[in-house]
Amino acid sequence: MGFSPLTTTSGCSSSYCNLGLSWKSSSLFVQLGFHSNEVSAKPTKLNATKVLRACSSSLDPLLVKAARRERVSRPPAWMMRQAGRYMAVYRKLAEKHPSFRERSETTDLIVEISLQPWEAFRPDGVIIFSDILTPLPAFGVQFDIEDVRGPVIQSPIRSEEGLKSLHSLDLEKLQFVGDSLRILRKEVGEQAAVLGFVGAPWTIATYIVEGGTTRTYTTIKDMCHTAPHVLRALLSHLSKAIAEYIVYQVESGAHCIQIFDSWGGQLPPHMWDLWSKPYIDEIVSLIKRKCPQTPLVLYINGNGGLLERMKTTGVDVIGLDWTVDMADGRKRLGTDIGIQGNVDPATLFCPLPALTHEIERVVESAGTTGHILNLGHGVLVGTPEEAVAHFFDVAKSFNFDKVENQASEADKVVA
Repeated sequence: MGFSPLTTTSGCSSSYCNLGLSWKSSSLFVQLGFHSNEVSAKPTKLNATKVLRACSSSLDPLLVKAARRERVSRPPAWMMRQAGRYMAVYRKLAEKHPSFRERSETTDLIVEISLQPWEAFRPDGVIIFSDILTPLPAFGVQFDIEDVRGPVIQSPIRSEEGLKSLHSLDLEKLQFVGDSLRILRKEVGEQAAVLGFVGAPWTIATYIVEGGTTRTYTTIKDMCHTAPHVLRALLSHLSKAIAEYIVYQVESGAHCIQIFDSWGGQLPPHMWDLWSKPYIDEIVSLIKRKCPQTPLVLYINGNGGLLERMKTTGVDVIGLDWTVDMADGRKRLGTDIGIQGNVDPATLFCPLPALTHEIERVVESAGTTGHILNLGHGVLVGTPEEAVAHFFDVAKSFNFDKVENQASEADKVVA
């Protein structure tokens, strides 16, 4: 695989590229209705024409082109959890703001943290710093995040009575997400894709039913058999709220959306068909109608037994974890869908030549069309920042045009 440095120019032509000044500028904060860390303006109501305009662009970032399987000169690259505790600048900020919910629900902090890896490494995707549980209070589910236990749902839903607390999505409670995406879209400009994300209904339901993080999933799996009507009602409500949340993110400036069915891999395949896939199908169908130009990425941790099933959801890109061989994944999925991944996050602790070799192997196995280079899971705490920088440097050194020209010349010699 040939290397040569290159620069890719990309961008957007939507109204979100004309937001004005830097996010740190007080004039922009006034323009968007900010007052210090508070937000006074109400979120914009969803508008079909506006959404379609936000979904389409004459000049798209490299990542969006790859997600649509368009021709690109190198693989775009970003990392799951690329903003976080492995970065010294993040740890320093977290000391000043120890509450995760404060960091992920305050516009200026969201923007600052989201841009930390952008300023350090220039990835091809800038993902908003948030959490898959962030929208829960906006439809009636309160939660806390404790240092030791992690997410804690105050009132788990396990009965018809519990379902009464649910209500339609209140976007006013998520204004910080929309405002942050608008600012990120301005800051990144034409140089990278702004990424939004959501949790899939099954994954969100596991937290709501179990009451927080679990290693066994026994309560929700029991509900599949003992209270299926309650679980179906919960999942149906979640699918509608999540779909509306996706549209809101796109309207606010997200180029691309990743759906995390993080715990979908904890289901046997036939159970995933019953309890996760139908609700992802519903979300994808709605988004494809309202935002047909917005690529959707589906990631499941432990997805080796689900790849073919994931493809039938209609998403544009399947994220592979590192336990799936990239060449085998490409063979199983075919070339009519994009793929993302899947360097083992632990490889970033290895000598840099070994990391280079692994990136080259993954990219060569994935092919030159429809591949977004990423890790097979999130960046691990303690990952050396120089390894992350090297990851992106190697990604930017690929030159697919050169490789194809060399192959063409070799064919001529053989002929």
